[in-house]
Amino acid sequence: MKIATINVNGIRGAVGRGFLDWLANQDADVVCVQNLKAKSFELDDSILYPEGYEGYFLDAEQDGFSGVGIYCRKIPKAIMYGLGFPQCDNEARFLQADYDRFSIVSFLMPDGSDFAAKQAFMAQYQEYLSKMARKRREYIICGTWHIAHKTIDLENWADNQDTPGFKPEERAWMDQVFGPTGFIDCFREINRDAGESTWWPKLDQEVPRSRQEGWRIDYQVVGPEFRRHVVDAWIDYDATFSEFAPLIVEYDLPL
Repeated sequence: MKIATINVNGIRGAVGRGFLDWLANQDADVVCVQNLKAKSFELDDSILYPEGYEGYFLDAEQDGFSGVGIYCRKIPKAIMYGLGFPQCDNEARFLQADYDRFSIVSFLMPDGSDFAAKQAFMAQYQEYLSKMARKRREYIICGTWHIAHKTIDLENWADNQDTPGFKPEERAWMDQVFGPTGFIDCFREINRDAGESTWWPKLDQEVPRSRQEGWRIDYQVVGPEFRRHVVDAWIDYDATFSEFAPLIVEYDLPL
């Protein structure tokens, strides 16, 4: 099973820069997308239902803001829209597709431009993560968490310690997620190298991404029992339809 996650940072702009061509060449079973910045009813069928996929979307109340989606080759048994608290649901930050053995989530954390709002979200989301960890069902949570967890997860970390996305309280929160709460960072199960990034705040398309200051703020997160099913994980640096790069993970389970 191959799962990709990508923050498109505006679905229509990403499509104009080749997102659908990239999708057609992935042979992915599930593709989670975030930050659509469009209402689903505004989108063409070519975006809603690419060949070989069924698309499911959650729209934010505010126009041109947030929004998450999931493209699935196999139709899920159920779709869950939101988590039941307004900050998450009104801003369209959580969409879950349920299959027999596990659920796949497309998730978008607030970016921290309103840091108090991000902290409030994190507190409520932590409660839900703790409940998820106690359930017998397994989860694959895919998306932009807008937090670089460790110093190896961003370039020039020393100058960013008071920057939203790398503040001490955010990193401590991630310590809880990947510590006592019991979740696993799939990418770091495979790759422990520094300099691996999924987002470039000042992306210059004329310069190779490997030479630019990047942050790794996109994750696929699973419970401890799912760790053994992670086969491979990589970042697709060649996909240039967004300021974000796709994160792709292969699991040794069928969808």
